[in-house]
Amino acid sequence: MIRLQSESRAMVRVILTLAWPTMLEQISQSAVQYIDTAMVGALGTQATAAVGATSTVGWLVFNSITAFGVGFLGIIAKACGAQDARMARRAAAQSALAVLVIGILSTVLVTSLSGVIPVWMQVEPRIRPTASRYFLILYLPLLPRTASIIFGTALRAAGDTRTPMKVGVWVNCINVVLNFLLIYPTRTAVLFGRAVTVPGAGMGVVGAAAASAAAFTWGGIRITWALWRHPVISPRGQTLRPDPLILRPCLRVALPNMLQRFGTSLGYVAFAAMINSLGEAATAAHTIANTVESAFYIPGYGMQTAAATLTGNAYGAGDQKRMKALTAMFLPVEVCLMCVTGGALFATAPLLMGIFSSSGEVVTLGATVLRMVAVSEPLYGVSIIVEGMMMGVGKTKTPFVYNIIGMWCVRIVGTFLCIRLLGLGLVAAWGCMIAHNVLLFALYLISFVRGTWNPLRERDPRQTERSG
Repeated sequence: MIRLQSESRAMVRVILTLAWPTMLEQISQSAVQYIDTAMVGALGTQATAAVGATSTVGWLVFNSITAFGVGFLGIIAKACGAQDARMARRAAAQSALAVLVIGILSTVLVTSLSGVIPVWMQVEPRIRPTASRYFLILYLPLLPRTASIIFGTALRAAGDTRTPMKVGVWVNCINVVLNFLLIYPTRTAVLFGRAVTVPGAGMGVVGAAAASAAAFTWGGIRITWALWRHPVISPRGQTLRPDPLILRPCLRVALPNMLQRFGTSLGYVAFAAMINSLGEAATAAHTIANTVESAFYIPGYGMQTAAATLTGNAYGAGDQKRMKALTAMFLPVEVCLMCVTGGALFATAPLLMGIFSSSGEVVTLGATVLRMVAVSEPLYGVSIIVEGMMMGVGKTKTPFVYNIIGMWCVRIVGTFLCIRLLGLGLVAAWGCMIAHNVLLFALYLISFVRGTWNPLRERDPRQTERSG
C-alpha cells in the first residue's frame, strides 16, 4: 500500500513537472491577450470588434498547422520512449522541412485573402478596412509562427517543455512593450509623482498588429535556434529531403487531426460569422468573453501536453503498466483543476468583462455567457485529457469524428436555428456551444471507460481473453 502511494506521488510529480511549464507559457499568452484586448478596448467598441471579427480565421490557420505538429509529436515521443535517438533526429529534420513548405504556402494563401476575409466574416462595412489591415499585418510572419508551433511541439514531445515556455514568455513580453509604444500616441504620464513623456506611434489597431507580428518573428527564430541546439533531437547533419519512412506515419496521424482542426475551425468561423451578424455589441461581447475564457482552460491544455508526451513515451517503451498508471492519475487531477478554474470564472465573470469594456451592454452580455460556460469546464477537461492521450499514441481518427459531429451537428446547426430562424441572440449561441462540449465529454468518456483509445490494451492477451 505504501509502495503504491509512493508510486502515485512520483507519477503526479512527473505529470506536473511536464505540465507546469506549458501552463505558465499559456498563462503568459492569456495575460498578453488580456492586455491586448484591454489596450485595444480603450480605443472603443469598434476597434475591439475589428480585431476580434477575424480571429476565428486565425484559429483555422493555426489549428491546421498544429495538426502537423501532432504528427511529429507522436513519432518523436514514441522514439524517445524507445530510446531511439536516431529516429527522433530524423523526425525533427522532417519537421523542419514541413515548417518551410507549410509556412511559405500558408503565408501566400492567407495574406492574399486578407482583403476579402472581413467580407466573408460578415463584418460591418465601416469596420472592414481596419479589420483587413490588422489581419494582413498580423499574418505576414506566418513562417516563423509555423516554426514556433511545430518546433515547440517537437521539443515538448522530447520532454522539454521549459524551452517553449521561456520563448513564449519572451514573445509575450516583447508584444506588450511594443503594444505600449505603437498603439497609443505620445502622451504625458505621472510616474512617482513626476510628469514623464511616454513616446508613442499612435497607430491604433494597426500598431497592435505590428507589435504582435514583430514578437512572433522573434519567437520563431529563437525556437528554431533551440531545436538546432537540442542534445537529443537536433536535426543538425540530417537531410532535409522528404523521408517517406517518417512522413508516411506522420501524415497518418496528422491528416485526421488536420481535418478535425480544419473542420472545427471552419465551424468556429461559421459560428463567429453568425454572431457578427447580431451586431457590434454581440461581436465585442463574444470577442472579449472568448479572451477571458481562454485563461481558464490553461490547466486543461497544460495537462493535455503532459498526457500526450507521457502516454507516447509509454507506448514507445511498450509499458502497459505505466500506461494504466498514467490514465488513473490524469483524469482526477484534471477534473479537480477544472472545477477550481470553472468556479473562479463563474465568480469573477462580471469583473473581468468590466476590465475590457466600458459598455454596460457588452459587460452584462459577456458575463452571462461566461457564467454559463463555467459550469461545463470540468466536463470539457475530461475531453481534453482523453484527446491528449489519443494524440500521444497516434490515434487521431476518433477525435476527428467526435469533433466534427459535435461542431457541425450540434453547435452550427443549433446556432443557425437559434439565430436565423428563432431570432435569438448570443446567449442561445453559447448554449449551443456548451451542448457541443457536453457531447464531447460523453463520447470521450465512453472511449476512456472501454479502453479503445489504448493500443497497448488491444495487444494485451489477457484483455483479449476477458473480452472474448
